[in-house]
Amino acid sequence: MSELKPEILEIQGQKDTFFTPTVHFDATKGYCLLEGESYLENTWEFYERLCNWLRAYAETGRPLTFDFKMTYFNTSSSKGILEILLVLKEYQERGGDLTINWYYPEEDDDILEEAEDFIEDTQLEIKLIPIPEAI
Repeated sequence: MSELKPEILEIQGQKDTFFTPTVHFDATKGYCLLEGESYLENTWEFYERLCNWLRAYAETGRPLTFDFKMTYFNTSSSKGILEILLVLKEYQERGGDLTINWYYPEEDDDILEEAEDFIEDTQLEIKLIPIPEAI
């Protein structure tokens, strides 16, 4: 189906006028990480690139672990994250072995509620993992 061959996709997170999350997608290890803050100028372009990588990876049929470690994201980024989750759901429905972990600061009810909404919207099994606040 896709001509893309997923390898490693790295995007260094940045905080400036806009916030870009850190991305580490590694096809050799079957591991993806989306971490940090997401408040982007070209949200759709950014998340579409991630979704395209995931679609190509899904065609390999190999297991995948996806860790979300987001501390903030705006509404348009939320739509991008939902799109990622829908791509992952499609992969799982086609028999893909998928683990999704959602790490959140234990005192941040907003990020937890967002994750719970994603679970409700996608019906994916997402493990919610609280991260203790730093002392």
